[in-house]
Amino acid sequence: MGLLKRLLGKEEQNHFKEKLKSAQEEDRVITMVEERKKSANLRELERYQKEAQEAQVKQMLDKIHKKNNQEMWKTKNTILGEKTTILNNDRPILKEKNIFMDNKTRIPFTKGGENMFFKY
Repeated sequence: MGLLKRLLGKEEQNHFKEKLKSAQEEDRVITMVEERKKSANLRELERYQKEAQEAQVKQMLDKIHKKNNQEMWKTKNTILGEKTTILNNDRPILKEKNIFMDNKTRIPFTKGGENMFFKY
C-alpha cells in the first residue's frame, strides 16, 4: 500500500513539474512577444525605471535590516542583555565534572594506553 502511494505521489509531482515548466515557457514566450512590440526607447525607459525601483527597494531593505539589527542588540531578551557569567548559581560550570579528565586519577584520558597530552 505504501509503495502505491509513493508511486502515485511521484507521478503527481512529475505532472506538477511538467505543468510548471510549460507555464514558465508560455510566460517567457508571451513576455518576449510583448517586448518585441515595444519601441527601443520604451524598452530602455522601462529598464531604467526598473533599476531605479530596485535601488529604492534595496535602500528600504537596508534600513529595515539595520533597524532590526540594532533592536536585536539592544533588547533585554538577548544573551548580551542578561548578566550571566560562568560563575552564576544557575549552572556553575566550574564546579561540574570535567569530562576531559579521568576523575579517579586526575590525569587526562589516555588513548590506547598512552597519555593524550604528555609523553613520559
